[in-house]
Amino acid sequence: MHLTNNLFFLCKFSHLLKLTTANLNKPTVLRTGRDIQHAPQRCKYFIRFHKTSGPERSLQERQKQHMARGLPKQKPIAGVKQVIVVASGKGGVGKSTTAVNLALGLTANDPSKTVGILDADVYGPSIPKLMSLKGNPELTDNNLMRPLMNFGIPCMSMGFLVEDVAPIVWRGLMVMSAIEKLLRQVDWGLLDYLVIDMPPGTGDVQLSITQNVPIAGAVIVSTPQDIALLDARRGAEMFRKVNVPVLGIVQNMSVFQCPKCNHQTHIFGADGARALADTLGVQVLGDIPLHLSIREMSDRGQPVVVSSPDSPEAEAYRKVATAVVQRLEELSG
Repeated sequence: MHLTNNLFFLCKFSHLLKLTTANLNKPTVLRTGRDIQHAPQRCKYFIRFHKTSGPERSLQERQKQHMARGLPKQKPIAGVKQVIVVASGKGGVGKSTTAVNLALGLTANDPSKTVGILDADVYGPSIPKLMSLKGNPELTDNNLMRPLMNFGIPCMSMGFLVEDVAPIVWRGLMVMSAIEKLLRQVDWGLLDYLVIDMPPGTGDVQLSITQNVPIAGAVIVSTPQDIALLDARRGAEMFRKVNVPVLGIVQNMSVFQCPKCNHQTHIFGADGARALADTLGVQVLGDIPLHLSIREMSDRGQPVVVSSPDSPEAEAYRKVATAVVQRLEELSG
């Protein structure tokens, strides 16, 4: 079907170019269907400048129905009850750090819940560093990959399958194949929540995951900065278009507090994410401060929720986790 459509387009486009170049030195005229139909026999399609007729509209409708039938059917991940995606429209806003501490916050709030992390950022995997994990996953008897585990959280990432500094220079089809393997060929066991750290933007990976896996909800991470909020809104609108509930927005790096004088400075602006949440009709799940300990502990592979559980920073992440669970319960109830 795709090949036929491509040939149809290329043939029409080629014929249009021939008509254009043939008339460069002639007065501009509107060619009619009768004029064009004697074109070379190898191109049976031609351009007409008229309103779409009834039969053509019917053909377009049938094509749309065919495309709708061709979309992949969502299939749950074996053993996983609910999938939460953590996304951002722009890189560098703390999405991966938020995803890791959200997963740890879910287990800290309710130790009876089992939580896993899937790093879907194929080009720039961060979970191995953030969770202090190295090595290749072992295979089960069923030829499934066993996730690597730390802090009681099973994790899977492309970073476990390549060397630390090896660039992943892949085209879209290879990336889609990798995502499919990370989704379907991992032995997650039984999980209450699988937190997926999405790549930034609104591209193939996001569409592939949302079309293949039922998503319980999306968490959007953004700083209060206007330029970040523009892309965060695009991310939220994308999830709405693919019928994924937006659980809310996490306002990251919301305020900086001087460690010496405790003076607070809104480096990236104040309450920008709250204004965006009001525009989108969603709630702010929480505010995460711009704090030195979050950065230091993340670089050491010791997320602040487990390394400094009594700190205000860890409490902020646990509040986000609480808000996420509440939103999931509201949606399911």
